Amino acid sequence: MSQASSEVTQVAAATSSQDPEVGLAAVAALRGLVEVLEALQVENARAKGWSWQQIAARLGVTKQAVHHKYAGRRFGFRR
Repeated sequence: MSQASSEVTQVAAATSSQDPEVGLAAVAALRGLVEVLEALQVENARAKGWSWQQIAARLGVTKQAVHHKYAGRRFGFRR
């Protein structure tokens, strides 16, 4: 298992801590990770020609929501 994978596993396990300080910190860390992963995958999908509607459907949100969140971002490609 890679170091990053091990760290994610530890953070995920900490979400079930009986100590609210530990559990809430773990939830916040995972929320941040999900935001980064989502942005990377939206960038990937747009680079491969996916429409905002296709991306929104996979994320379970509206086209408007995903477009509003990501349309202004500078990804590493031009469309």
